[in-house]
Amino acid sequence: MPFNVKERGKITYYYNGDHPTLSALVTEKQPDGDLKIYFAGLTGGYSAQNVLGHKEVVTMDPEREIPLVFQSWELWLKEAGICDSLKEIDFIEIHAFGCRPKSPDPLVDPEGYAAELERLRTAYAKAYSGYFRDELPDHGVPARFTVHVVDVPDKAASYEFYGTALYQKD
Repeated sequence: MPFNVKERGKITYYYNGDHPTLSALVTEKQPDGDLKIYFAGLTGGYSAQNVLGHKEVVTMDPEREIPLVFQSWELWLKEAGICDSLKEIDFIEIHAFGCRPKSPDPLVDPEGYAAELERLRTAYAKAYSGYFRDELPDHGVPARFTVHVVDVPDKAASYEFYGTALYQKD
């Protein structure tokens, strides 16, 4: 589905629908012609799957969720006509908002809950750093990786990511 586009001065909004809640992408023209790109928050659960058209539900599987988020962002860049690959941009920062594991119940199985929390923290950190190592080896790593223990709108996942990047035209 092609984006609706709204330009206001240096800012361009890329969104879906007539009355969007948020834009998928927002770009900011820099004085030298480069574009600063703001990517909407996504999880690898339902939200990234909806973007990519996947039918199966991915729940708290960092090795699958992290690539889905980046694949979704790459698709948006293509659909917006900005560039064809994440290899053409440089991520400045990534923020991850983490929430509780979906199971086991901490009141029923506190030890199992603590173990699942640790598994998720370790697995998400490994999958995230592995993505940059394996998919963008010539790039630097973003400046921030912030984790907050809060709930996210996508109930299928334990983390939501948003990012900021720079498309350097020269």
